Amino acid sequence: RILALVPKTVLPNYREFYEKRQFTSGRELGTGVKEVTVNGMHIPFGTEIVFHEESSPFSFGVEICEDLWSVIPPSSKLALLGARAILNPSAGTELTGKAAYRRELVRQQSGRCLCAYVLSSAGVHESTTDTVFGGHSLIADNGRPAAEGERFCRESTLIFADVDFERLEAARLSESSFNDSKSLFPAGNALHLALPEQVPGAPGLEYAFNPARPFLPSPSRRRERCEEIISIQTAGLAKRMEHTRAQRLVIGISGGLDSTLALLICSRACRALKRPASDILAVTMPGFGTTDRTHDNAVTMCRLLGVELREIPISECCLRHFADIGHDPAERTTTYENVQARERTQILMDLANKTGGLVVGTGDLSEIALGWSTYNGDHMSMYAVNAGIPKTLVRHLVSFVSDDKGSEDPRLSAVLDDILDTPVSPELLPAIEGKISQKTEDLVGPYELHDFFLYYMLRWGFPPRKIYRLALYALGKTYTPDVILKWLKTFYRRFFSQQFKRSCLPDGPKVGSAALSPRGDWRMPSDASAALWQAELETLESVHF
Repeated sequence: RILALVPKTVLPNYREFYEKRQFTSGRELGTGVKEVTVNGMHIPFGTEIVFHEESSPFSFGVEICEDLWSVIPPSSKLALLGARAILNPSAGTELTGKAAYRRELVRQQSGRCLCAYVLSSAGVHESTTDTVFGGHSLIADNGRPAAEGERFCRESTLIFADVDFERLEAARLSESSFNDSKSLFPAGNALHLALPEQVPGAPGLEYAFNPARPFLPSPSRRRERCEEIISIQTAGLAKRMEHTRAQRLVIGISGGLDSTLALLICSRACRALKRPASDILAVTMPGFGTTDRTHDNAVTMCRLLGVELREIPISECCLRHFADIGHDPAERTTTYENVQARERTQILMDLANKTGGLVVGTGDLSEIALGWSTYNGDHMSMYAVNAGIPKTLVRHLVSFVSDDKGSEDPRLSAVLDDILDTPVSPELLPAIEGKISQKTEDLVGPYELHDFFLYYMLRWGFPPRKIYRLALYALGKTYTPDVILKWLKTFYRRFFSQQFKRSCLPDGPKVGSAALSPRGDWRMPSDASAALWQAELETLESVHF
């Protein structure tokens, strides 16, 4: 049955369009929604109508063709009135280059309105006179092109795309500029109509983006995005060097992924400032768990990059400190590990003082989220250049540099490739037969999972139940449901308990849309309770999606 009638607001009257000869704009209705009679039924009639499904976040409004092309499309108002999808039946003509502009309009309006935008245009059978119609069909989701149909197709077609309306709802809750705009259009005159039946949801998830590794760029934009990320890191560090008049960059090098990326950024920053690579003081500090593999990779990389390298073993210093505090080194406890981390940080800080330098931190966003750092040890630096980069992206960026340097310097590429193949480890426990005995992902869980959890919790505010379901879909072929749930519980437990470390993080550049700076994105009490999240996690054990 007819729920309502929505008239067109913007009538084109230029070039091939002469709509004002036959039609009247919906603006002539004035404010509010009127009523008309159609076949004996009283039907709401107006431009301020939002259709809702009562049991879900799904809602939509309607605008028609030229409405989208206007200075202030009616869909902007409909979005502020609560419509999370905009449906546009269109009869736009096809001209050379017009489809690209239409596509960009749909994409941008969906992003500006934090909504899904669906446009379906008249097809090739529409006209044989002076204009041609292409049947252009488009779906965009909050600025993301989600689906597009083939133009000029002579058969009837359908396009599909999954749209997460809970995600759109979460985005609108957090975007202050969107909510501030609501005052422009008071909701008093709008009509909200409930849909008579529940709209069927999709049986599965077929996201057009890469859901398993949400922090990584798409393959088609890899070079552009990786260069952009590295440039952001480089610009931040270069500015800090200029501001502090740092004579040196002091960085601890372990032969692991994080310090490798940080060193590469230091090298780029020096080049940007036209300073020699020797202004970088790289320090390798072998301890009880350092293996020949990581040590040799660190040394080789530093020599290839032309930085100054110093080697300062820390085992004897740590043993003296164990004696000072009465700790038995045979007890491989947190004290045993953290003494080494703090000794290394002390060395770096003191060298920076001695050389007029700046200590560059190497810890990444994933470690910050999990609290996988030693408080006042590797947790502290003078500028945390990797603070906005999660572990999966650290690996991706190092891989990108390796691929990029392959032809220019195959020796550096070979070292980077071996670093990529080395298990992630703090190397704080003694090696076993010369091999790494302490593997981070065995202790806190796979970073692939934790970065997935972090993105959807931090960027979209999704609850545990939803993150778990998405993880089953995106990573269920790699990890069993029990494994995903186990590490999801670990993620929430560590995230809440380790906030005190995030409350006093050093400065570091924000790179993407999710960050944990206490001065920017993430202001959270150090004693915030995880009870609600933990309670929902307990219910997931009996849930099967």
